[in-house]
Amino acid sequence: MISPASRLQSLPPYLFADLDRKKAELESRGVDVISFTIGDPDLPTPEPIVAAARQALGRADNHRYPAYAGSGEFRRAAAAWMKRRYGVDLDPDRQLVALIGSKEGIAHLPFALLEPGQVALCPEPGYPVYANATLLAGGRPVFLPLRPENDFLPDLDAVDPGIARQARLLWLNYPNNPTGAVAGLDFFARAVDFCRRHDILLCSDAAYSEVVLSGEPAPGVLQVPGAEDTAIEFHSLSKTFNMTGWRVGFAAGNAGAVAALLGFKTNVDSGVFGVVQQAAEAAWRAWPEIVEPTLAEYRRRARLLAEGLRRLGLEVQPPRATFYLWLEVPGGDDVAFTERLLEQTGVLVTPGSGFGPSGRGFVRLCLTQPLERIDQALDRLAGFSPDG
Repeated sequence: MISPASRLQSLPPYLFADLDRKKAELESRGVDVISFTIGDPDLPTPEPIVAAARQALGRADNHRYPAYAGSGEFRRAAAAWMKRRYGVDLDPDRQLVALIGSKEGIAHLPFALLEPGQVALCPEPGYPVYANATLLAGGRPVFLPLRPENDFLPDLDAVDPGIARQARLLWLNYPNNPTGAVAGLDFFARAVDFCRRHDILLCSDAAYSEVVLSGEPAPGVLQVPGAEDTAIEFHSLSKTFNMTGWRVGFAAGNAGAVAALLGFKTNVDSGVFGVVQQAAEAAWRAWPEIVEPTLAEYRRRARLLAEGLRRLGLEVQPPRATFYLWLEVPGGDDVAFTERLLEQTGVLVTPGSGFGPSGRGFVRLCLTQPLERIDQALDRLAGFSPDG
């Protein structure tokens, strides 16, 4: 009998894999499931990106091993985009590394920087990989609750001084999954100061940086003066350019953290396929115009879904950013609500408690279904009884 290592047995079931199984089980029984669970854009990758990939596919140099750090052209293009987007200057040779999707870097960073037993401060509700990668690396996740009364920002002043002394990493994610919250530059400045005082690396997951549906563009951590001394930011093309399957992103910021991440990467995986790197370069050249049709569609979906849910008596507002609605459920039991909803209507949502204890009483809905499917889901919900 082959059994998994204890490090795997210590992990909770991966939320999205479990939801995938439930969906597959229902569909095998003939149920038409409308799923609002996983944040995988249903819209196609814009044609200029696909055209660049087609052209790059014929280049013989792309048929060989790619450089671990990414090509010089890719890193210079990423640095140029950071300058254009945030006004920050980065050394593409020392402060930037290409990633096979930002998840790769987020999952590997704890292995590169944490000693056994050291602490990573992780937001909750939050992306499960921050804590799970910490556990796999032998570290200890300590959770920072994100509460509505604090605009879903962690209260850094409430962190126990003893815990702060043991902490090596602080994870932040704004615009935020799952709540849709946006952090201001003033909060990022406080976070940078907190990390500087406690000798902590600030790790900013900016996967949704461009999925802003109203208001000003979302700021980035590296815009804070001096942030590169204590911060690294993870960027992904997945959500912005509908490129989840392409697997491409980058990490930028503190040169020591970038070097450590690259050092780990060279031992466990390879570089990003050259064709994908060149497609990413085309995406940045076409930004921001290429993104606007996607954002306009998300705005339409958010408005339709939020208005429909309000007509059913549920309190919800369209998100300012991300393509998620974070909905407080009647009765406060998000798991029971999710199960009853699925059983009665065939509509699948994500229970908030899967993102951490502070998510109890909420569910997350992704705007990754077309308008007609959202209409169908709302029709089904009209007959839904939350109490069974």
